[in-house]
This record gives sequence, structure tokens and C-alpha cells, in this order.
Amino acid sequence: MRCSLRCKFLLLFLAVSAVALSASIVLRGFIMRDFNRYRDGDAQDRVQHVIAMVEGGYEKRGAWEPAAVAEDLAWALQLDVEARLFDQAGRAVLDTAGALERLTPLMRKRVLDASSYDPDEAPGEFVPYPLFLRGEEIGRLDVRVLNPLKEAYFISSSNRFLAVSLGVLGIAALLLSLAASRRLARPVLELAAAAGDIAGGDLARRVRVMGSDEMGRLSESFNRMAAALQTQEKLRRRLLSGTAHELRTPLAIIKGELEGMMDHVLPVTREALQSLHDEAVRLTAILDGVDDLTRAEAGSMNLRPERILLRPFLAAIVGRFERLFAEKQAVLLLDCSRDLELEADPDRLSQIVINLLSNALKAVGTGGRATVVAGTGDEGIVIDVADNGRGIAAADLPHVFERFYKGPQGGLGLGLAIVKELVEGHGGRIEVHSREGEGSRFRVLLPAPRYGS
Repeated sequence: MRCSLRCKFLLLFLAVSAVALSASIVLRGFIMRDFNRYRDGDAQDRVQHVIAMVEGGYEKRGAWEPAAVAEDLAWALQLDVEARLFDQAGRAVLDTAGALERLTPLMRKRVLDASSYDPDEAPGEFVPYPLFLRGEEIGRLDVRVLNPLKEAYFISSSNRFLAVSLGVLGIAALLLSLAASRRLARPVLELAAAAGDIAGGDLARRVRVMGSDEMGRLSESFNRMAAALQTQEKLRRRLLSGTAHELRTPLAIIKGELEGMMDHVLPVTREALQSLHDEAVRLTAILDGVDDLTRAEAGSMNLRPERILLRPFLAAIVGRFERLFAEKQAVLLLDCSRDLELEADPDRLSQIVINLLSNALKAVGTGGRATVVAGTGDEGIVIDVADNGRGIAAADLPHVFERFYKGPQGGLGLGLAIVKELVEGHGGRIEVHSREGEGSRFRVLLPAPRYGS
């Protein structure tokens, strides 16, 4: 039979509880062992005390006098020692029962109340002890140690307490094990069920976050992972939908022109073939843009950061665009300190700046102006690409970084989406500030280089 996680937790807790309860039994065994050793030593001390008392009485009187011996044996009985006295010839002198008969009724009652003596019970065998006086044997004392009432009560009460404690603690351990196993297994089982749902396609599935311990942090991480998967799935669907939409137009044009040529409606001329080639180039550009965007979003562009001296790096890019701006009678300026450094992938950083300058080139009109300004800020390195062109409408501004979103200037709608992914891949972020008719400014914020690393 397969045991569930909750069952395994329960068995584990029960095993731990059983070990703990068994430990208490073992501990009691050690305590009782030491206690019995103490009892044996104490009994031996009492026996020796009785022997010394009896030998001392013989030394005082010079003979075994039953009346005097009766007092000694009565005193021994109060020490829970039953005795039988024999002289050196082996004849019985007196025993405990005979000593009690010689006492007065009041004294006999007091002695019996102070001892554990019961003539009807035989708690053990008599042990003989020879009696000596100055090296000469004067008799024999057979003794039997009785079980003191206080010690017997202690042992019986401790046994009852142990039995009750084991019962109560056992029930409590069972109940706590049930509650703890349910408590610990619930979030794990919920995570397992949620993982199964996500594997089945329910990316909106989330789990409850209970507490701030390891399970709580695991639940939070799971929810973040599920949210990321859901976001990636939405992006994938949007990318597929946008790609299909963008590809449909050039394919429709190619299909229509080819059908016209096949039906001899359109002549097969250089201009017609050039039109087909242009649409094929447009298809290639769309696919290349989608590929760049997909790899940027997946973080698989294999960034190779290098220490870059920013001014000559930007000057080379600006130099390539100056002629294009000059053709529109526009100005492109660069402002960057000579010693400013940045740690980034040169190819991807170049792609970021080129995309932003390409947008600025499209936005500025005749006599326009664009600037590239690089410096340091609170968050690290700041690169501003600004222009005084047509600007971006307020309604379009929140969407400029979305894939396939096209402004009035047209294009594929992938350039700024790729820029955003590349900037975030470097651990930075990008901002845009624009007013329609006044121009735009794109600000790229990248981490400062780690000197000494």
C-alpha cells in the first residue's frame, strides 16, 4: 500500500514520540536501579546497626537475657528488620514474634505502626549473621529485611504516575502528530497539485502563502514562477499573433503578384520582380526582428560584457549617422566625458544606440537637431538620446516598448521592444519622455562598472 506524504510525516512523528516515551521508560529503569542499590545499601546499614546493638547488649549483660533481647528486637523491627536470635550452641533465644508478645499492648501497637511487619507475609528468606565478642562467637542472628511502607508507596505511586503519564503523553503525541503532519503536508500537497495544474496548462493557478518560513518562501517563489510562466505564455501568444499579422501582408502581396504573373495579368518585368524582392526583404527583416526579440526575452543572447571607454565608442556610432542627419540638414551632437567607462556587451550596446538614433533620424525634420549625452547618475551610467522632432502622442507613449506597436512613422514595431529587452538584459532600464510636436528623449540607465572585479 502506497503511503502518502501526510502518512509519512505521521509515521515519523509517531516514531519520534515513541522514542521519546521509550527514553522515559529507560530513564526510569536507571533511576530504579540506582534506587534499589540505595535501598540495598540502606538495608545493609540497618542490619549492621541491629547486629552492633545486639552484640552491645550481650557485652553489657554477659548473657542472652530474653527481656533485654526483646527490647533490641523490637527496636530492630522499627528499622524494618525482622530477626531470630540463637546462642552459641544454636538454641533459639528469641524471635521478633516472641519479642512483640513480651511488650505491653500500647508499646506493641506503636512498634507495629512504625514498621512494615506482617506475620502472615514472608517477604524473603532469613540471612544468618554470626555474632562475635572480642573474636569469640557468641551466637547467630538471622535477619530478614522488610519492605518499608514509604518505599513501597513511592515505588507504586511512581509506577502509577509513569503509566498515567505515558498514556496522556501518548495520546497527546498522537493528536499533535496528526495535526503537525496535516499542517506540514498541506502546503506541499497543494504545491504538488498546483504544479500538476500548471503542467496541464492552467497557468493562472496559484497557491496560498502561509507564514514566512521556508514553506512560505517556497510558495511565494512558486507563485512568482507561475506568474512568469503566464507572462511568457502571453508574450508568446502575442508574438505569434503579431508575427502572423505582420507576415500576412507581404505574403499576400507576393501571392497576388505571382498569381497575376501566372495569369498573364501582370507582366514579368524587372519592376515587378523588384517588388517581389522588396517584400521578401521585408519578410526577412520581420523574421530577423522576431528572432532578436525572442532571444532577448529569453536571455539567450550570450552577453559578453567588456570594459568600454564610452566616448570613442559613441563617437564611432554618431560618426556613421552624421551623414544621414546632414542629408536632412539636421545636426547630430555628442556630449560625453573622455574618461567615462561602462561595462557592457559592445555589440548589444551598439544595437541599442543605433536603434535609438534610427528612431531620432526618422523623427527629426529639416533643420532638426538630435543629441547623444552620456554621463553618470544616481543609478550608474546614463545615456540620453534626444531629438526635437515630431514627438510621440500621449496616447501612444505607454505602448512604445510593446512589440509590433507602430507609431505614425511606421516600421516593424520591434526596434524599441528589442532595445528594452537588451537594456534589461544588462541589468538596467529605459525611460521615455516626449511631447507631440516638441521631440522625444530616451534615457538608458545602466549599472556602473565594478572596479577591481
